[in-house]
Amino acid sequence: MKSLFFSLLFTAFSIGAFAQGLVPGSTMPNAVFYKENAAKFSTDQIPKGKKSLIMFFDATCEHCQKVAGNLSKNTKELSNVNLYLVSQDVFRSINYFVDTFAKPLKTMKNVTTLQDKDYVFIPLFHPRQYPSLYLYGADKKLILFSSNEKDVPKFLNLMK
Repeated sequence: MKSLFFSLLFTAFSIGAFAQGLVPGSTMPNAVFYKENAAKFSTDQIPKGKKSLIMFFDATCEHCQKVAGNLSKNTKELSNVNLYLVSQDVFRSINYFVDTFAKPLKTMKNVTTLQDKDYVFIPLFHPRQYPSLYLYGADKKLILFSSNEKDVPKFLNLMK
């Protein structure tokens, strides 16, 4: 009975952490992700002086696929920002996702795909659902957060 209680309590706190979003003006959390070659990539490595867009996605999520497609149709707006595609999926799935739904992004030098194999994204960034988009200013302070695929035009306007 005790273990059931703690399981329910842990689940409730996990859901609560997932439901909270970061607020505008908050500093980018310090997190470590991995590139396909297994090299570590820290958010500390994201350069200041240029806006950064982070997209947290799941390769099987239809909403994520739509957002990736919409972003890939707007490479001109994306050329002014650093774009980080972050997923907890294995790289085989991540690469399939990018090749299928966001192929134009694959050749852009300012786009980096990252794996969250240590599962740190959710407790640090507090996404509400998939996909979650985070636009950070040149000072690495949050400008806009959304989990609504219909908000992509808002992000594109702020990236100009």
